[in-house]
Amino acid sequence: MAADHCSLAGEGFARGARYERARPGYPADAVDTLLRACGIGPGTRVLDLAAGTGKLTRHLVACGAQVVAIEPVAGMRAQLASNIVDAQIHDGTAERIPAADGSMDAVTVGQAFHWFDGPAAVREISRVLAPGGALGLVWNVMDRRVPWVGDLQDLIHRHRGSSPWYSGHAWRVAFTTETGFGPLQHQAFANAQEVDVEGLVERIRSISFIATLPDVAQREVLREVRRIARGRLSGQSSFAIPYTTDVFWTRRDEDPPPAHSWSAGSV
Repeated sequence: MAADHCSLAGEGFARGARYERARPGYPADAVDTLLRACGIGPGTRVLDLAAGTGKLTRHLVACGAQVVAIEPVAGMRAQLASNIVDAQIHDGTAERIPAADGSMDAVTVGQAFHWFDGPAAVREISRVLAPGGALGLVWNVMDRRVPWVGDLQDLIHRHRGSSPWYSGHAWRVAFTTETGFGPLQHQAFANAQEVDVEGLVERIRSISFIATLPDVAQREVLREVRRIARGRLSGQSSFAIPYTTDVFWTRRDEDPPPAHSWSAGSV
């Protein structure tokens, strides 16, 4: 992760409890597809990169996998440790993974690959995966085809600046060169998050570049979120934020692991 992006993530995601409370989980059919496509089940050695508060990690643990969770932001890592007891949890980044060569059967990334230095992360993921091991990526993305969500997204992205962005798909560039992985496979699923107006406000406040706005600017954004919700949703006391859950997967080629290795603090 670039230094400026690392600083933004560290500040914007510092409040792990807010992230856990405000963000949606992943739908069962999306999780089942990810697990099946990546061959994850009882005894599978899985590395969950940028595990956050454990939104994806908990599904990996529940299926019986041997899970190592890597999370660089201290506030998120503390929340992760309180949520997930049956996983090893370590500080680390996608560009310098504290795991031995060829030690994992699968690597998963929930809601985070767009934050990485893509080429460096792909090289590290390839290093820690056993030959033929799988990489799975998943994102929840608000469905801006719904008019009020489109208004909300227009508001949010006026403040995005240079922050990494999944829907811009710049992250895909890391998979367009010779990477030692097969082509990315993709499947999409419907998802929804039931909230009230203040739940929607908290969801928007959990976005890194909104969380790091100056207080006056942030208050103005959140006032506008309330205005959109109350104006476009006809006074409903609760409603669903519509999402698409995008699941991607690929497999590492069946060749020997790269010669370089990471040993200090390896898991």
